[in-house]
Amino acid sequence: MLKATIASVLALSVAVSLAGCEQKSQEAAKPAVATQTPAGTAEPTMPEGVEHPTAAPAAEIDLDGIAKADGGKTIAEVYGEKDALAGTKVTVRGKVVKSNSGIMGKDWLHVRDGSGEDGTNDLTLTTNSSPLPDVGDVVLVTGTVVLDKDFGMGYVYPVMLEEAEVTAE
Repeated sequence: MLKATIASVLALSVAVSLAGCEQKSQEAAKPAVATQTPAGTAEPTMPEGVEHPTAAPAAEIDLDGIAKADGGKTIAEVYGEKDALAGTKVTVRGKVVKSNSGIMGKDWLHVRDGSGEDGTNDLTLTTNSSPLPDVGDVVLVTGTVVLDKDFGMGYVYPVMLEEAEVTAE
């Protein structure tokens, strides 16, 4: 009985941490849809009524004038070349549109540079760089491209950078 209670409390703690303990926007409430994996089992989805946290809308943060990093890629290029870039380090310049600190032992940033369309215009990254930049800061990030990273509970990232070095400009 005690083990089940502790497990329930831990699961709830993880869910709250992953959600970032923030107010969710109500603009795009979408029901969770289960898809089939090759093994024929349903993939995890967000619980009903819970939204995947999103970055600040681009309209709230000015993305004009962000130049592509020397020798780097735009966010749209990272998405477009993701298969070829998997496992390699890339450099991207962009503006921080969302920041979450201390989740699963890492700091998380969402970066945009004005390239790409919905779904390919926001790059998620993990970092241990310090100090962590503020939302609105232009940053130069270098990290390893990882594909289809599944953190469970519906948190699957088709493309992200892990262990990124982040420098505010």
